[in-house]
Amino acid sequence: MTVIPRAAARVLLIDPADRALLVRFEDRVTDYAWWATPGGGIRPGESPEAAARREVAEETGLRDLDLGPCVWVREFEFTWRGRRYRQRERIFAARVALFEPSLAGFESEELALAPEHRWWSAAEIER
Repeated sequence: MTVIPRAAARVLLIDPADRALLVRFEDRVTDYAWWATPGGGIRPGESPEAAARREVAEETGLRDLDLGPCVWVREFEFTWRGRRYRQRERIFAARVALFEPSLAGFESEELALAPEHRWWSAAEIER
């Protein structure tokens, strides 16, 4: 199977109680579910920072984001809808005030994955 390279940007949003906002997705075809930081693919000509801000706005509704530094770069492979991807992610950190995330910015294909938001403490993530 051909591996398709993909660049992505994600943001670790941290609230005043040091909790991280994660988004849960579920592929109903395979019953595979996962939690991830808000983020996604970088569009052609878009910087990782601009992609990170756009993705946070789309996936959480948060539009006023003071984006912090890139704190981690990772590369991994996954299969999605019959295609194999090698994704290189830049993960940024951002301190934010507590807010209620919105699903309003998700595209219909993303909404089909039944997204759900939740603020997690480090102890909850570790468990």
